[in-house]
Amino acid sequence: MTDSGQDIWIQWLLNRRFGGDPERMKKMLDHLYPVRDKVLSHINLEDEKILLDVGCGDGLIAFGALEKFEACRVIFSDISEDLLNHVRGLTQEMNLQDRCQFVHASADDLSMLGDESVDAVTTRSVLIYVSVKQQAFNEFYRVLKPGGQLSIFEPINRFAFPEPPDRFVGHDVRPVMEIAQKLKDVYLHIQPPNNDPMTDFDERDLVMQAEKAGFKEIHLELQIEIKPSESGNWEEMIHTAGNPKIPTLEEAIQQALTPGEAETFVNYLRPQVESGQGVTRFARAYLWAVK
Repeated sequence: MTDSGQDIWIQWLLNRRFGGDPERMKKMLDHLYPVRDKVLSHINLEDEKILLDVGCGDGLIAFGALEKFEACRVIFSDISEDLLNHVRGLTQEMNLQDRCQFVHASADDLSMLGDESVDAVTTRSVLIYVSVKQQAFNEFYRVLKPGGQLSIFEPINRFAFPEPPDRFVGHDVRPVMEIAQKLKDVYLHIQPPNNDPMTDFDERDLVMQAEKAGFKEIHLELQIEIKPSESGNWEEMIHTAGNPKIPTLEEAIQQALTPGEAETFVNYLRPQVESGQGVTRFARAYLWAVK
């Protein structure tokens, strides 16, 4: 599923999350910029303050901060060395390296950073990959200076998953439900909904974990949308992986279905996708807090 020369995180962020299609990547970034701006709206990095961007990925939040706060410094932190090398190269191209530091670390272990050493901490879609979320919140609190600010964004996947048996990616699949279940089983085997970090929490858990870590001022905004799907590009859909740990739909079809089942399933689902007959359901949470 991935290039053995690079880890799953960079493969997904730079290719598999948009099916290798540059136009789809542009559309995705246009959707993510408002998320970036909202995360950054809850922190203040004036006067050379230091931001720790945990799980920096391709640098969406970190580069936004460097642009918005002209004197701030940013610590890019990620579990992926490949991604850190990628963003390090970008900072050099943009002549920003003097304002940047790079730390190889997971969200639940920031031990290479001292107590009360940063002014703000941000994350975007990071805790969904962390099994010990409380430990991550504890680390965020520890590294923040008194009065420091935390601002995070997380999808609340428990809201929409797992789907009912007669639904597949929001589409009615009752006539091919048994075939669809074979595909669902591929994903459920990799990420069981009851104990996978992507689905083992909701917005209330985030608030409780922040409070338990020690934050005294905590705010959370929950956004929920249920709406008809837009007409979609089938080729984009089958070549896109929903997260770094799972196969694309095309890979799952090849893995789980016979050629006849694959033909039946595609012939049924593709017209629904292309004509926008599905329903999109999602929830997301913005949490910000002060130490």
